[in-house]
Amino acid sequence: MNNDSKKAGFTLIELLIVVVIIGILAAIAIPKYSATRERAFISTVKADLKNLAVTQDMYYNDNYAYAPTLTALNFVKSDGVTITIPEATNTGWSATGAHAGVPGQSCAIYHGDAAQVAPASVPSVVQCSRY
Repeated sequence: MNNDSKKAGFTLIELLIVVVIIGILAAIAIPKYSATRERAFISTVKADLKNLAVTQDMYYNDNYAYAPTLTALNFVKSDGVTITIPEATNTGWSATGAHAGVPGQSCAIYHGDAAQVAPASVPSVVQCSRY
């Protein structure tokens, strides 16, 4: 037998090195993807709360009071988002929001004479517990 008749292929060491490199790349990419996904979910909550603020202003212009429920506003929230309006009077309102994809994180906004709702600390500005 001569050397030309040997089968060409990869050795076990070469294959293991490739698998290790792929594992290292996955270990770097997966946490980055998760963090990006969480920021996207929080951005969705922020956008819904900002849209709620605009909708509340339009409701106030028609009724001289703020709407106590999302149903009164005909407000449609994004998938996975939960929004509650704990206070709505003639002089102010507050709301909190969260996304099912980011448990433990929440955003809030308050306007006018409504009581401050954590984590919001500045009137009419959506603020979140993270991001």
